[in-house]
Amino acid sequence: MRFSRRLFMTVAAAIVAAPVYAAEKLSVVATTGMIADAVRQVGGDLVDVRGLMGPGVDPHAYRQTRTDIVAMTRADLVLWHGLYLEAQMEDFFHDLEGKRRVIAVAEGLPKEVLKGHDDYADKFDPHVWMDPELWAQVVTEVRDTLIETRPEDAAIFEANAAAHLEEISRLSEYAQTAMVTVPEEARVLLTAHDAFGYFGTAYGFEVLGIQGISTQSEAGLNRISELVDMLVERKVAAVFVESSVSDRSIRALIEGAAAKGHDVKIGGELFSDAMGIEGTYEGTYVGMIDHNITTIASALGGNVPTRGMQDKLSAGS
Repeated sequence: MRFSRRLFMTVAAAIVAAPVYAAEKLSVVATTGMIADAVRQVGGDLVDVRGLMGPGVDPHAYRQTRTDIVAMTRADLVLWHGLYLEAQMEDFFHDLEGKRRVIAVAEGLPKEVLKGHDDYADKFDPHVWMDPELWAQVVTEVRDTLIETRPEDAAIFEANAAAHLEEISRLSEYAQTAMVTVPEEARVLLTAHDAFGYFGTAYGFEVLGIQGISTQSEAGLNRISELVDMLVERKVAAVFVESSVSDRSIRALIEGAAAKGHDVKIGGELFSDAMGIEGTYEGTYVGMIDHNITTIASALGGNVPTRGMQDKLSAGS
């Protein structure tokens, strides 16, 4: 097991008689910032949301703490992503299912829209939030789960979800408009790990990661050497670091290309597995993706507003 069953049972027993959070608000624990944001957008003032993974946190490697266990055991609803994103926590969630309402919100996506990966037999790429149209389906699942959990508030959840889904639709339209301004020969997106596959499919980019879809995979010297040769041969102008992954491998690529006479710049920092700082625009799902779209398009020769689709991106973002 990847977690201590004894720790889980001890904490659960200690709080079994404790009341659930105040009944007037639905208490929800969400693993990733993206899911927590979806719950806040749909639930509004009717939910009290705790997100476990903040800015810069890698969900592939995250393990639940004692505080997390207490929060999830007391919550009305626990939402996790699934698709092997929270790989170190899966056993815990399956144990918790018999004690609390626990839902993997991305597991219900149709298999035909999911991307397989050579790294993981019989598993799918979990990074579906990179395509707003796919993420809209996850938001719909969040809405339906909130309604099933608190049916008396269904009308409010439906209205809030409709407004948020409209915002996501505008984001998708902005992405399409922005990405077509990038010259076709420049549509190569190279990042620290392979988190942008759905983005590439949606917008016609070739996507390359130094590591695989999990940050737990290793990038060998042969892989880095191959990518350096590709950068030089295709004259790729920019590569990207990620907010939740070390930039060491990306800088090795840049140094390798420079040694062969080709100058590659860092096009910017992208949000891959975690959003920006809470309380900022980039700390919301829409702001996170707006930042990524604007940063990628700008660095690769596209024509986009400096501060994104709503003029809300932080200066220098």
